[in-house]
Amino acid sequence: MASTSYKGAPYYGADPYRSREGLSTRTAAGSDEIQLRIDPLNADLDEEITGLRSQIRQLKGVAQEIESEATFQNDLISKLQMTLVRAEAGVKHNLRQLKRSIIQEGSSHVVHVVLFALLCFTVVYLWSKISRR
Repeated sequence: MASTSYKGAPYYGADPYRSREGLSTRTAAGSDEIQLRIDPLNADLDEEITGLRSQIRQLKGVAQEIESEATFQNDLISKLQMTLVRAEAGVKHNLRQLKRSIIQEGSSHVVHVVLFALLCFTVVYLWSKISRR
C-alpha cells in the first residue's frame, strides 16, 4: 500500500492524489479506480470542522450587525425624508404669506423707495453745487 507520507520527496504511484495528512489513495489492481482511505489518527477533520463552525458563527454575527446597521440607516433616511417634506410645506406656506403681504403692502413700499432715491439724489446735487463755490 502506498499510504506512507512522502514530505519533501517525490511522489510515486497514486500518492500524487494525496491532499493532506491522514488521507491516502491506492489503486485497485489492474483498474483505473482509486480507493480513498482516511487515517483517523492523523486526520484533523474535527478541528477543521470546529474551526469552520466558529468562522460561520463569526460571519453570522457580522451579517446580523450589517442587518441592524442597514435597518438603522433606513429608519434614519425615512425620518429625514419626513423632515424634508415638513420643511418644504413650511417654505411653501411662508412663500404664500410673503406674496400676499407684498401684494398688500407692495405699492406703498415702492413709493417709499422712489422717494428715498429722490432725496438721496437731491442731497448729492445740492452738495455738489455747494462744494463748487
